[in-house]
Amino acid sequence: MNLAFDTASQFARIALANVVREFPGKPDHVLASAGDARPPRAWHPAFYGSFDWHSCVHMHWLLARVRRLHPHVLERSAIDAVFDAHLTPDNVAAECAYLARPESQAFERTYGWAWLLELAHELTRSPDAQRWQRALAPLADAIAARYIAYLPRQRYPLRHGLHANSAFGIAFALDYARAARRDDLAAACLDAARRWFATDRDAPVGWEPSGADFLSPSLMEAEAMRRVLPSDEFSAWLDGFLPGLSAGLAPFPPARVDDRSDPFIVHLDGLNLSRAWCMNGIARALPHADARASALMTSAGAHLAAGLEGVAAADYAGSHWLATFAALALTVSDSLSAPGC
Repeated sequence: MNLAFDTASQFARIALANVVREFPGKPDHVLASAGDARPPRAWHPAFYGSFDWHSCVHMHWLLARVRRLHPHVLERSAIDAVFDAHLTPDNVAAECAYLARPESQAFERTYGWAWLLELAHELTRSPDAQRWQRALAPLADAIAARYIAYLPRQRYPLRHGLHANSAFGIAFALDYARAARRDDLAAACLDAARRWFATDRDAPVGWEPSGADFLSPSLMEAEAMRRVLPSDEFSAWLDGFLPGLSAGLAPFPPARVDDRSDPFIVHLDGLNLSRAWCMNGIARALPHADARASALMTSAGAHLAAGLEGVAAADYAGSHWLATFAALALTVSDSLSAPGC
């Protein structure tokens, strides 16, 4: 799996069109008064496009990753212009002010939080992106502080395959914490992951997928735990959590998508792509000769192919976000995180 030059260019064009498209828009917004009924750009000058805030954030991540992996991509100057326009100190200050509203306590928790930290992490990996990383730093710091305050008081994890999935929120936050040397955030993530998931056994894979999932509850948990446990402990934990893998059985076939114009049914294209991402990452955390790794990699390939069909066929219900999940699946080897990294 790799992000080829032509595919990267295609994805960049999709993202560039989306991050400046304000309408249709679906704000995650609690109104405190009639005066709070304002369009997305008024509240979110950095991340107003792509239908909703989190999609806009992860479309910026897609642009940052394309830019780093393919520095000579034809869209490079357009990407830089968008970042110069959106990731400014003033725009980020406005995003921080929005987050500080009392009504925004649960804003984008934790899916959008995770993607914002993943964007910040990606920008640190390109020396010539440091001006945007520095501009974004106050918002990353504010979200890190939110994680640190939130995780200790969240007794039970959210296990469904939608935005608030706790394992997804932990995975990217832990990647960022390690890269940024934020030991306080890393400690909060590790504690929460162990409390929530360390004793889990026999994941109910027969219940997957639900009809609007874009994350696999079982695979996303395993993808998070490979970041938490040393390799030998992770291997043993995985035996108990997904015992069918020990017999060389992949957990499930790719999901079928019957209506790509439906904003929830099209989530299943994203599910196929995120499953491919998770299975590939989990496989790479196992010993090379492990039969589970082979089963996961074979299934990952089938899921990736199914998901890429969805990227090609999607209307705006899927096109405002699916390319990001495709890039995530295609760049697994570039973004692996393990305990101690």
